[in-house]
Amino acid sequence: MKIAIISDSHDNLANLKKALGSLKKEGFRTLLHCGDICAPATLKEILNQFSGKVHIVFGNVDGDQFRMTKIETDFKGRLKVWGEFGEIKIGGKNIAFTHFPEFARGLALTKKHDLVFHGHTHKPWEEKIGKTKLVNPGNLAGIFYGPTFAIYDTRTNQLKLRILE
Repeated sequence: MKIAIISDSHDNLANLKKALGSLKKEGFRTLLHCGDICAPATLKEILNQFSGKVHIVFGNVDGDQFRMTKIETDFKGRLKVWGEFGEIKIGGKNIAFTHFPEFARGLALTKKHDLVFHGHTHKPWEEKIGKTKLVNPGNLAGIFYGPTFAIYDTRTNQLKLRILE
């Protein structure tokens, strides 16, 4: 199973639409967002553009978390709002995700996960902590660094960074 991982979209709807359009064409059915979506309207845009399952955590600039959480009931099982961090098992892989790198490092140190994703720094990054890959997919907004996101295939165990053009 292939999953997409994005972070720090910061209400950049143009980049979001490009990335989601690409994921739709390739048949992705699962999306993890590592925080800083920003506005509830942007979360609705994600759900309107991406028909698969969306998992989100909150970042430090996510506004109106109450309204974002309420959206979960409007999208009938397609959205899962986790709060500070999420943990899922998908394709036989244990995956955790959060916004903050320090929290992500702590999750990786538990040795419970195959992969841990985070955002916040906007810089694409990957390192190995024991058996766990600790990954920042970069930022979709293109702030400080070019816009990027990651894709992961659970069958092949391949993780790839994508530059949004």
